[in-house]
Amino acid sequence: MGREVSSGVDASLGGCHHDAIFLRTVTKVVPKSPNILFLMSDEHRYDVAGFAGDPVIRTPTLDWLAETGAVFGNAYTPSPVCIPARQSLMSGQLPQTSGCLRYGQDLLPGHETFARTLARHGYATVACGKLHHRGADQMQGWTRRIGSDTTIGADAVDNPASEFAERVPSLATVKWSDAKEVKRAGIGRGPLVAQDEYTLTGALDFIEEFFTDPYYDRPNREQPVLLKVSLNQPHYPYFADEERFTHYLNRVTPYLNQPVSEHPFLAQRQVRPGIDATEVEIRRATAAYYAMVENVDAMFGQVLKALQHQGQDLDDWVIVYTADHGEMLGQHGIWEKQKFYEASARVPLIIRSPQHFGGSHIDANVNLCDLYATLCELAAHPVPDGLDSRSLVPLMRGEPADWSDESVSHFGDTNLMIKQGHLKYQYYGEAMPEVLFDLHADPSEERDFVAAPEYREVLAQFRSRRAALGYGPDADPGYRNAGYPEVQPMVRGRS
Repeated sequence: MGREVSSGVDASLGGCHHDAIFLRTVTKVVPKSPNILFLMSDEHRYDVAGFAGDPVIRTPTLDWLAETGAVFGNAYTPSPVCIPARQSLMSGQLPQTSGCLRYGQDLLPGHETFARTLARHGYATVACGKLHHRGADQMQGWTRRIGSDTTIGADAVDNPASEFAERVPSLATVKWSDAKEVKRAGIGRGPLVAQDEYTLTGALDFIEEFFTDPYYDRPNREQPVLLKVSLNQPHYPYFADEERFTHYLNRVTPYLNQPVSEHPFLAQRQVRPGIDATEVEIRRATAAYYAMVENVDAMFGQVLKALQHQGQDLDDWVIVYTADHGEMLGQHGIWEKQKFYEASARVPLIIRSPQHFGGSHIDANVNLCDLYATLCELAAHPVPDGLDSRSLVPLMRGEPADWSDESVSHFGDTNLMIKQGHLKYQYYGEAMPEVLFDLHADPSEERDFVAAPEYREVLAQFRSRRAALGYGPDADPGYRNAGYPEVQPMVRGRS
């Protein structure tokens, strides 16, 4: 049934810096399956946002989403590096399940993804911007792709040993060091900024075409849409426009003189203040990063304004915001990601859908893999079997749920993180020591409790769970998936 919807709610976007748009009353049909807007950034720390308590950053769009949506305070990436994280997000499977454990690996052609599932159930699935897939199946269930990210890697060419593969430079030969990234940061229109502008233009054009089509008068009023707008920023290189950069330059507090772990992996990727980069250069890189976060927020604001301009009531939509992983930004002396520290492995996650639930803050441990089952439930479609994905809908509705309070992350073939409650266990293969953080006893993650006698019992339980996940010398040879929802919370260590 149709119902009248009036929209003149520019203020609802939390004070975004755009002119107010007042729309006339329109009559439309709200589809049974809701439209879904999936907003995503790259390398965004969970705590660099106004809603997360940062007093310096300006993120009015994300703050508005958080104010009326569900904010997940303990959301984690399935892998703290771009490509495996994104393959896991798409497939609803941990890297060990999907087989995409390392940078450059891709899902096999035809692999089930949430885009493919929703398309099969009638959705127009449209991806604008970064998906970071390098395999032969560039669509992965999306019915339309917009942007400059559609690129096949050398391994996807018919003969990897061909002249094509030989002529493509490896990442190791073209990638700057972290110190050089910091030293080169500042004012500028970096390549990723340019790509994001391309993505935004495509997204705005699609929104007008799909909902209004003013030239041919052929809008799509019957089909629900899953629209993903995926930006590169605030991923390095750290470049920003002058206004934003200078705003943050004297306001940010860079991480300096940080204690560095003695662990052989956690100590990697250091940029030493005064040695590898000056304190001024580190401040400039931090300011540029903050400015890029604000630019992402402004771009997302333009997407929301465009939907309103086309007569869409944002309260009828499911809106998701997240990032693939975080950014160390010099904390613990480290830059980039790859670590299981909170700054790298924890991600911002907001889901807004007033038709389904109200605003809330949820502390349970969740994972980006869980978005697959969540989107299926919100779209009223069944969840495929064999996933490492649990619907977040019961948590958002405040319903009693038998929730396994666990989140798992992988990096490469050996590194594994298991977060249960406030305890974070890490395994780095037999050649490196295990690590156990207790975020209640030590939120700064500077103390390793793996040898503490009061954690002996819980450590044994973590090792058992590690084996069930296919890792370690006693790894389950029959591993198939994470085993949800059978996994139960383990005994908590003393804090």
